[in-house]
Amino acid sequence: MEDLAPGYRFYPTEEELVSFYLRNKLQGQRLEIHQIIPVVDIYHIQPWHLPKLSGKLCQGDTEQWFFFVPRQEREARGGRPTRTTSSGYWKATGSPGYVYSSDNKVIGMKKTMVFYIGKAPAGRKTKWKMNEYRAIEQVPDQLTGNIPMLRGEFTLCRVYVVSGSLRAFDRRPLEPAPAAVVAENAQKAEPSSEPTEGQGSPPTITGLLQQQQQQQPPWVSDWDWVWDWDWEEMTSHDGSNQLDATTRIDKHKKQQKFCTTN
Repeated sequence: MEDLAPGYRFYPTEEELVSFYLRNKLQGQRLEIHQIIPVVDIYHIQPWHLPKLSGKLCQGDTEQWFFFVPRQEREARGGRPTRTTSSGYWKATGSPGYVYSSDNKVIGMKKTMVFYIGKAPAGRKTKWKMNEYRAIEQVPDQLTGNIPMLRGEFTLCRVYVVSGSLRAFDRRPLEPAPAAVVAENAQKAEPSSEPTEGQGSPPTITGLLQQQQQQQPPWVSDWDWVWDWDWEEMTSHDGSNQLDATTRIDKHKKQQKFCTTN
């Protein structure tokens, strides 16, 4: 940090993390990025020890730190990765989401985790959190039926401490995400007898799915993440990751049937 003028700091957007730093790492290009984001197996290290292991531009940072994390050997063989340290464990929270480019294309996926002290499932939640990013290798083609692939050799992790002073992370793009647009259009398509958003009732799942089929590829949908996917469930034995579109369609049908019968 001594080479930077006061006020300058490393604060990349999610788009920059995936499209520049992670992709260059996966392609073996621009080796100098290791000075900014080092390779560290963070899942076996106490999170409060990670700041001193961060890159040169983050050594003096008090908010967030970035690391490339190599794929674990057991994960490469088709097993589940371990995220346990000597004092606690990392636990996924919420549902995985998408990372968008500035032109509103999906370029990666993100999973959020929280660190707990103690043994699962009775651990004590801490303020340490992490975003785990993976790059999409292959963009799906509706004509050929290609399935998007997730690169697994390295992930890029952003470790941070939750505090009232932490600035909102720039996720870009600033335009509404596709799912939000779909929800808005689906709401307009609902019969007038249905409650509006102002009355506290969201659009129906059936309406959302119909709109999604008309406006965007079926795999780009926030409803795909109603079920909390694990990266491990999308990992094939050759080390690549696939998003199982057939499984998602089956789950959508079950969800619609449940809503209809209830």
